[in-house]
Amino acid sequence: MVARALLGCLIGTDRDGGSTVGRIVETEAYGAPDDPASHAAVRRTGRVTSMWGPPGVAYVYRSYGLHTMLNVVTEPEDVTGAVLIRALEPVNGLGTMRVRRGMADDRLLCAGPGRLCQALAVGLDDHGRDLVPGGDLWLAFGTPPTGVTTGSRIGITRGLDRPWRFFETGSRFVSAHRRGFAIAD
Repeated sequence: MVARALLGCLIGTDRDGGSTVGRIVETEAYGAPDDPASHAAVRRTGRVTSMWGPPGVAYVYRSYGLHTMLNVVTEPEDVTGAVLIRALEPVNGLGTMRVRRGMADDRLLCAGPGRLCQALAVGLDDHGRDLVPGGDLWLAFGTPPTGVTTGSRIGITRGLDRPWRFFETGSRFVSAHRRGFAIAD
């Protein structure tokens, strides 16, 4: 439910020489320990402990030792759940994002979880940060999408049967694999 509700919300940073804002256009949900694709299914130590709450904080980790990934913890304390932010539509600070990413193609600035973290200067030190507006990494309400498409999560080998990937129908900023099926609002 939260993964879908985050579509259209704004996420931003105020750091490293610039203010940047993106509108969330793609998310993936990761659930309780019975979700085989969730980090909580295989461990409960280290960074993963943040998946047990409180909600509204950043769960940040490095994927394959290369890419920083930003998740929003979504469940009350002692219940696991987080939403991976997969893609953003750049809204503000595009010049800063272009410099951070070393590219000029606005469509690719935040099309993928690693790319959006680089564009917004989100790092491992943001892990556990409260995402309330007013900080240097924040989440706020935005404009909801007019259509939502759902499908399988990307880059996993387990739990593929769960259609827990949500993206704004027709958005050119979605990361990849625009297949899925539209769901009613």
